[in-house]
Amino acid sequence: MMTSITGDSAQDRNLTGKILIAMPGMSDPRFERSVVLVCAHSDEGAMGLVLNRPLPEIGFGDLLNQLGIEAEEDARPIEVRFGGPVEPGRGFVLHKVAEHGQDPEGRLRIGQALAMTTTRDILVELAQGYGPDPAVLALGYAGWGPGQLETEMLANGWLTGDGAEDLIFDLSHEDKWQRALRAQGIDPSLLSAASGRA
Repeated sequence: MMTSITGDSAQDRNLTGKILIAMPGMSDPRFERSVVLVCAHSDEGAMGLVLNRPLPEIGFGDLLNQLGIEAEEDARPIEVRFGGPVEPGRGFVLHKVAEHGQDPEGRLRIGQALAMTTTRDILVELAQGYGPDPAVLALGYAGWGPGQLETEMLANGWLTGDGAEDLIFDLSHEDKWQRALRAQGIDPSLLSAASGRA
């Protein structure tokens, strides 16, 4: 279901856990055809992680080496993605969690069964072959100041929709933007053809 920012309550307008789909007229080339998971949204602004920009030139093992973390033989290969242009040297692990339970320090819950963790501990766990599964690592994040995201949405920069696990953890990125639109009931070819018309 598509979400409007003109709801009656703050809860209606909170986009945490939703996805943002860049519209064809997106003016910022860093977000062209991007799909972003909104990890936090409040009156102070919003932050999210881009879901469809892998960084194949950066391996998880390379990052572990840079951080002085030794990877075990049974360490799972974790995909590294471009999370956004803000703080590109900072890592965020996006992963599934149990729906109930206490969240440790450094973990931000996004809805009931999804979280983002920023601590070194989670990288050590993944390097040792355990830790959350599925999980992806994003470098950097997308950030908006107070009211900025809402302004971009009103300017037709973003379409919002419900997040889907296959969009978040799926490793096939070439058609993720199109799939995100189709999940909202929108034909990408019609949307592209209609862009720029008054």
